[in-house]
Amino acid sequence: MAYIRPDRLEAVKEALAEVGAPSLTVTQVSGRGSQSATEGQWRGETYTVDLHRKVKVECVVADTPVDDVVAAIADGAHTGEPGDGKVFVLPVESALQIRTGKRGPDAV
Repeated sequence: MAYIRPDRLEAVKEALAEVGAPSLTVTQVSGRGSQSATEGQWRGETYTVDLHRKVKVECVVADTPVDDVVAAIADGAHTGEPGDGKVFVLPVESALQIRTGKRGPDAV
């Protein structure tokens, strides 16, 4: 699971496809970390933006080495600026493909 900048999504998708992990789920989220708050104006009112737009990318793999997937996400998302995001590696206890009934690595 990774939280990245929305504008780096295409690069991350390409990097994941290159390492053999093309399947993913993407969710639009908001959050804050090391990025500082910014101020903006809308209709004459000043407001503070302290929750930044992010994209949550979830990728479950069975046959592709986890380190390759993490490196692909990091390479695709890297800009060198605060707010590049984070990658979290979580264990998956089980999987079931609903259509076929396959379980475990075959379901992934």
